[in-house]
Amino acid sequence: MTDQLKVSPVEPDDDTRLRQLGYAQELRRSMSGFSNFAVSFTIISILSGCLTLYGIGLNTGGPVALIWGWPLVGVFVVLVGLGMAEVCSSFPTAGGLYYWAAKLAPRKGPAWSWFTGWFNLVGQVAVTAGIDYGATIFLNAFLELTTGFTAVPAHTIMLAGIILVVHGLLNTFGVRLVAVLNNISVWWHLFGVLIIVGVLLIVPAHHQSANFVFGHFVNNTGWGFAPYVFLLGLLNAQYTLTGFDASAHMTEETKSAARSGPRGILNSILVSLVAGWVLLIGLTFAIQDYKGTLGTATGVPPAQIFIDAAGQRTGEFLLLIAIGAQLFCGMSSVTANSRMIYAFARDGALPGSNFWHRINKRTRTPTNSVWLAVVGAFVLTLPSLWNTTAYGAVTSIAVIGLYTAYAIPVFLRVRQGDRFERGPWHLGRWGRPVGIVASIWVAFIFILFMLPTGYPVSF
Repeated sequence: MTDQLKVSPVEPDDDTRLRQLGYAQELRRSMSGFSNFAVSFTIISILSGCLTLYGIGLNTGGPVALIWGWPLVGVFVVLVGLGMAEVCSSFPTAGGLYYWAAKLAPRKGPAWSWFTGWFNLVGQVAVTAGIDYGATIFLNAFLELTTGFTAVPAHTIMLAGIILVVHGLLNTFGVRLVAVLNNISVWWHLFGVLIIVGVLLIVPAHHQSANFVFGHFVNNTGWGFAPYVFLLGLLNAQYTLTGFDASAHMTEETKSAARSGPRGILNSILVSLVAGWVLLIGLTFAIQDYKGTLGTATGVPPAQIFIDAAGQRTGEFLLLIAIGAQLFCGMSSVTANSRMIYAFARDGALPGSNFWHRINKRTRTPTNSVWLAVVGAFVLTLPSLWNTTAYGAVTSIAVIGLYTAYAIPVFLRVRQGDRFERGPWHLGRWGRPVGIVASIWVAFIFILFMLPTGYPVSF
């Protein structure tokens, strides 16, 4: 898993490699390796996924599922990321997953590519919707606490629309501005976790016991089979640890893409795993009233934990840190989503492809694709006007769509065996076993997150 050069004695430069893969350099290649990592790390956003689904985790397994589910899921996500990173090094293009599938299945490439692309597209739109809608819920809770702006569905949808438009406008200005904001976001997330956990460790007079944090099981689902409930609680970790394919989608804008793209995928996962576990443990130790947290008037269990543990004003400050991180996350998700749409349309796979893959001559960014991503995400948030469970459904769609798209090229790489043409970053003899385990895990969660989460089941 170290950088090894086994493709050729001389590694082609980025533009040459892109031409070898069949594309001209249209996007501005100005991103550093750190900026590439920052996009994926920002989309994973432990202060978004961990916190927005924390309340669901409190009901489905409680602390046991939240705390132990995180490293369990993390091991398999690392394997999926390793498999993707190896393929990314061989084919560093903005299309990413669907292009990889086409190259790895030459006989039936179009079919594999089509399915991969659409799973990726639906998953990316759903994750953008989930991120920005989650940010909206937190923002609405903050506004209700500070200004009295009530968290009714109409207000939430209005705020979601405003946030998505702002993210569309930011991405319209060009990749340089977004890259700067992504770099800032990395430090916002890391220092944000340190501040939140530090306050929750120092300020409260009371903390939960280690037995509670690492051993308390809660089942408010209606199901009687505890292992099934625990597995349902894995959604918190699995949903949070998505979006790292962004590093692949940004390779046509990244320098030394065949190395920086794989590193961005893997490093974003590893850093998120460590920081996310620290956050979950710190948050769970600080719970003052479990039932009160679940029944909070804010509608945001982490916000209630902040307020109960640190007081109203400090709690609002911690909530504001989380909201900032979630807004960074949504901005980066629109970026990655638009690049995938641009590449998919460039290959003629979308209705109206000629329109969606146009490049803004001034900014050299796919502006039309940006706004398709924004509109698509907003459409997915609309059902929340009538059904409060819609958010959970959107997160499940995001996980299923994205991880299916992640697994297909990894599985096809396994099928290729020694015929796989390695890039400068590869796994050597570990490529096949890593890909096999990763593929089995994705097949498992594909089924798991389509199963009912509550009993009795109503339609």
